[in-house]
Amino acid sequence: MTGPFGAAPFEAVADGVRLALRVTPKASRNAIAGLAATASGGTALKVTVTAVPENGKANEAVVKLLAKAWKLPKTSLTVVAGATDRNKIVHVAGDPADLMRRLTALVETAKPDTGKSDGGNSDG
Repeated sequence: MTGPFGAAPFEAVADGVRLALRVTPKASRNAIAGLAATASGGTALKVTVTAVPENGKANEAVVKLLAKAWKLPKTSLTVVAGATDRNKIVHVAGDPADLMRRLTALVETAKPDTGKSDGGNSDG
């Protein structure tokens, strides 16, 4: 069963793009860390932030990080679901075609997380 976002962590909507995120607060650095499979069979963009998950601080850090990475104004990004959860849906306001092009390029450079560590010891 495929989640609402299918193989990509985003989908076009009338006034922008909806993006599925898996956020890790209190991380060692702010970063877009690749892709992760969701429980519903879809894909989410993994994001790590140094902010604590209190009073919306982690959400603010996520919005700031994504806005900077995609060269968008912070006001164009809104957490629309999962404000108090690690799994979030962010709405990115703007031209859906342009945003889909930008996000597709980003996803192509992100490596999916298979849940396996490459620990340097592979017996094939």
